[in-house]
Amino acid sequence: MKIQERTGAGGGRSSVPAQPMSGERLPTPPRERKPALAALAVLLILVGALGATMLVLRAGDRIEVVKVTAPIPAGGSVSKANTASVLVADDDSIDYIPWEQLDALMKLKAVSAIPAGVVPVGQMFTGETGLGAGQATVGLSLKAGQYPNNLKQGDLVAAYRVGGTTGTGSSTGSSGSSSSGAGTSLIVDKAKVSFLQGTNDSDAVTSTNLPVTLTVDSTKAAELAQAAAAGQVALVLIPSS
Repeated sequence: MKIQERTGAGGGRSSVPAQPMSGERLPTPPRERKPALAALAVLLILVGALGATMLVLRAGDRIEVVKVTAPIPAGGSVSKANTASVLVADDDSIDYIPWEQLDALMKLKAVSAIPAGVVPVGQMFTGETGLGAGQATVGLSLKAGQYPNNLKQGDLVAAYRVGGTTGTGSSTGSSGSSSSGAGTSLIVDKAKVSFLQGTNDSDAVTSTNLPVTLTVDSTKAAELAQAAAAGQVALVLIPSS
């Protein structure tokens, strides 16, 4: 029978293990685990996460402090009109002035001129006026032609009344000197420029007038302020010696 012949033919074959096909990969041995490297990687991840958290927390730790919004001359004071509150990062190494201490700060005087936009520190103010006995400061607003172009803070100037008339055509200055002329008289023969906007402020002067503060003899302060209010003051640069 054909069925028996096939069975007999199959029975005579030898049992040989099948060989792997050419496209199959041999099994690889299991990799050796390194627990020390794994622990180090986890530690680095934790350290990085902790550092990022500290940066976020520190950035959020802010305090409200005083910021100057308008120039303050030497010997001047802060007010609610020339200050504003601003948030800054808390730093113990910087002597910021907390906003809640503004009322106490208004009683102090600026040691030197403070330009607008500055966040001041405590060392910029003092309880002393910074003026000698018998001195006063007077603010002027001068137009072009009423001051020398090379004027700067610290210069010495003489202040004249111009554009007006006087009874005698002359007046005596603080040291007894006088100047005569039609409508021109000497108010102060020697005054110090204690503040000049544009030399202490990084921003250019935007107005047509130049704000100047002079330190003068207190006996001449009223006359100089009166002339300044009328726009009748002109400054002349004089030698420092």
